[in-house]
This record gives sequence, structure tokens and C-alpha cells, in this order.
Amino acid sequence: MNDENLIACHECDALFSKPRLSGKSCARCLRCGAILYRGMSRRLDGICALTLASLFTFVIALGSPILELETGGITSRTSLFGALVALWNQDMQLVAAMVFCSTVLFPLTELAALLYVLVAIRQRYVPPGFNRVLRAIQFVRPWGMIEVFMLGVLVTIGKMVSLARVIPGAALFAFGALTLMLVLVVMFDPRTLWDLADEIPNASRGAKGPQAPPLAGKRRAVRRTA
Repeated sequence: MNDENLIACHECDALFSKPRLSGKSCARCLRCGAILYRGMSRRLDGICALTLASLFTFVIALGSPILELETGGITSRTSLFGALVALWNQDMQLVAAMVFCSTVLFPLTELAALLYVLVAIRQRYVPPGFNRVLRAIQFVRPWGMIEVFMLGVLVTIGKMVSLARVIPGAALFAFGALTLMLVLVVMFDPRTLWDLADEIPNASRGAKGPQAPPLAGKRRAVRRTA
């Protein structure tokens, strides 16, 4: 059995032969029932365009004010970076660092890394550091919490409307749109890019090419489900 046609369950380490999936079907582990991978359309234009649009929206969200407060003739604007600076100056460095990582660093890293590999795969080329980039995407994905940040902003608006005039800024709408787009981006499983990379001729690969993750155990087939 060729090792390139094997896949290991990330839950129980069972080893299976890897059938080719089509449409929206998925392969499940026969031992524990965990999803091994999903069949994806070979058209990457949609997810690539969505990722690029998310990056542009992210730039707008970071460079624009979230809210504008007006009270007593005094107007003040609040942006994400302004809130981070305020937290830092109030001796809440740990909170500021956590907010920065979960709302800026990790989501931005995921989008940039995903676009990096998507553009290369669409050009029938396996980019340098392919394996490390995909693992980085899987590592940072659970820590991106823009939707939690948006929930906090909405709660703050609800409390501030009785104290001052609240004018939503461009960043508020940008973060709202970004939250919806990230939901669609997260639905894309980056592990399927390993399958696409396997179809690229060796001449378009790096020196070693992409390699599958470490495998253990042994099974003959996986169950396919729609």
C-alpha cells in the first residue's frame, strides 16, 4: 500500500486507505466516527475571492473608527487600536495582549496564510513551507474570536445609548461583514489542500513536496457519508 494514499484519524490514530471523494461527501473513521476529510469542489475561485475580500474588509475595520460618542458638545472616536492602547495604559497589558491576538493577530494570520496557499494551488504550484503554513492555519483558527469582540461591542453600545449619542463608525459595519465572511471561510477545511497538492506534478513542487502528517495504526478503508 502506498503511504501517499493513507490517512490517519486525528482522534484515534487509526490508519486508512484514502479514497477520492466527490461533491459534498465526507469520509469518517470506522473506529470512532470522526470526520477524516471532506470532498470539496476543485474550484477554488470562490474561497480565494472570499479570503481576499475578508482581508480588504479587515484593513477597513482596523483603519476606521468603530464608534463615535457625542455628549455635552464633546465628540470622541473609538477604534480597535485605540481601545488596545487604552487597556495597555490602564495597566491591563495581559488583557490588551489577549484582545490583540484574538481579534487581530490570529484572524489576520489565518487569512493571509490561507490566501498564500490558495493562490499557489490555483496556479498549480506547491508553495514553499506548504505543510507548515497549513498547520499554522489549523493552530490559529480556534483562537480567532472576532464574533466575541462584536458581541462585546454591541453590549457596550446598548449601555452607552442612555449616556451619550452613539454614532456607528465604518469599522463597526466592516467587523460585522467580516464576521459573516469568516463563518464561510472557516467552513473550508484546509486539509483538503493536501489532496489538491497531490495532483500537482512533481515538477511544480518544492524539493521534498508536501508530506502527509505522521500516521499510526492500520485499516483498509473509510466510510463515506453524504
